[in-house]
Amino acid sequence: MLAGSNIFMNLAWYGHLKEPNKALWMAVLGSWALAFCEYCLAVPANRIGSKAYSLAQLKTMQEVFSLAGFVLVAWALFGQKPGLAQLAGFVLIVAGAALIFKGN
Repeated sequence: MLAGSNIFMNLAWYGHLKEPNKALWMAVLGSWALAFCEYCLAVPANRIGSKAYSLAQLKTMQEVFSLAGFVLVAWALFGQKPGLAQLAGFVLIVAGAALIFKGN
């Protein structure tokens, strides 16, 4: 559920860029609708997850899923594949996230 919520959120943040000529108010309303779907997944995911994970671990998972969702949305909607430098940066972020789970 947490991974799915991040797909919705990335679509809310970046999807409207596919149609830059649409009125800003329409982009905002469309993004809010997607964000509502994101919350419908994120809130129960965090409630369920808090029984097994610390808040730091939940936030870390959310950030990693957000990054993965961003890569998917950028690639699928805009054809922007991550380059080697970006991939290396993402690997470092994931390595940092792994430290959160080692500490508990």
